[in-house]
Amino acid sequence: MDFEIDPQAPEAIVRRDFVKRLTAAGAAALASGAPQMVYGDGLKHPEAKADACILLWMGGGMAAPDTFDPKRYAPFKNGMAVNDVLSTFPAIPTAVEGIEICEGLENIAKVMDRGTLIRSVVQPDLGSILHSRHQYHWHTGYVPPQTVACPHLGSWLARVLGRNNEVMPAFINIGQRLEGVGEKEELKAFTTAGFFGSEYGPMNLPFPEQAASVVRPPAGMSNQRFSNRDKLFRSLVQESSLKEYASDYQQESLLRSMDNAYRLLSSKEREAFDIGQEPPEVQAIYNTSRFGRGCLLARRLVENGARFVEVTTEYVPFLHWDTHANGHETVKRLHSEIDKPIAQLVLDLEQRKLLDRTLVIIASEFSRDAIVEGVPGSIAADQATHKVDRITEPKHYGLHRHFTGGTSVMMFGGGVKQGHLYGRTAEERPLVAVENPVTITDLHATIMTAMGVSPKTQFDIEGRPFYVTQDGKGKSVNAIFAS
Repeated sequence: MDFEIDPQAPEAIVRRDFVKRLTAAGAAALASGAPQMVYGDGLKHPEAKADACILLWMGGGMAAPDTFDPKRYAPFKNGMAVNDVLSTFPAIPTAVEGIEICEGLENIAKVMDRGTLIRSVVQPDLGSILHSRHQYHWHTGYVPPQTVACPHLGSWLARVLGRNNEVMPAFINIGQRLEGVGEKEELKAFTTAGFFGSEYGPMNLPFPEQAASVVRPPAGMSNQRFSNRDKLFRSLVQESSLKEYASDYQQESLLRSMDNAYRLLSSKEREAFDIGQEPPEVQAIYNTSRFGRGCLLARRLVENGARFVEVTTEYVPFLHWDTHANGHETVKRLHSEIDKPIAQLVLDLEQRKLLDRTLVIIASEFSRDAIVEGVPGSIAADQATHKVDRITEPKHYGLHRHFTGGTSVMMFGGGVKQGHLYGRTAEERPLVAVENPVTITDLHATIMTAMGVSPKTQFDIEGRPFYVTQDGKGKSVNAIFAS
């Protein structure tokens, strides 16, 4: 069921209706039975090009013209027309002749010859361009809310491919708090395994520097006491009263997830969660921010068998990449937080001979523009906080509007071509994709193809087919693969 939006409705009403429907879908997921994979119609999975995937999520709307798709640069000048602002950073050369990115990303520029830059990803106009809705769409492939709780991409890979290491969680989410931040219910809605059950959901690690403590029993607790506590928790889960809210399958999935967690706590793999074991000089490179430390943790986890790891700069409304104010200065700070860690992650994976089999993705829910909201002709409400015709203060200088007509996605490893550019956006406003547009559905099909999963993979959910790409129609962009 799609979500019909009245474009004139206040944003608060849209959000309330959105959350209400998401909550209903979550309750339905608990009551659903075991999802069954459908093997009909000659379903055949492609040969996997990658065994693991790291998604580097720029939560909040990373502006392509200020990162990976620089346009005409106009430096800040008191009284300049907002209409003249396309990029607020000048372009710099990269390791690939003919490909430029923005100043501040010098280290990523040096490893551009290891990956493919897609500049033509497009998002639909969902009526109201809310971060939560677009992030849900990006992470699950479906426009929210739905009548079922849709699994995250990481949960699809965990369910279809299983674990690379029977002890290591298949899906780990780093850097995003799900409590105490804005839009927490919306964030929880897609950071889940949905109808697949708890065992395929993410292990959430909001603070990478604290990850080591998460996989150890509490300090001072004896092994016997910890074991007793585990048994008590299991008995609570198995109480008959829970059957009123969850199916047998969902109960059993929760118990299996507890088994997995208990096994991890007594394994040698738990040492992978301790970034403090890295040499000081390595820690220093990654220690730019919580995101940077998350990149180091992601590398250690993939080395030890994690299947899918998402590392986020963290989405919090009006912070980080949600640059409605002080856009230029905020992005300058974010450049310094992501540049070294991302480049070092690529180099470290390469040095360990893991890059070929690890797909690294840099992405965001949409791009940004200084004056256009959505795409030209959109009826979406303009959510910019600084609406001026001329820039008279530094806080006005930046890209404030949500833009869905052309977004950049960077991929390294995982079988993609090296030093390759795919797609193009217009050089002058509106900066829409004008060559080889890639939809979210087709982007997901490309990711799944790299991981060895057919875009037509489907499960039967209470008699209804549900696909890994919307309606099974995703088509992989095979032009970005080396072979």
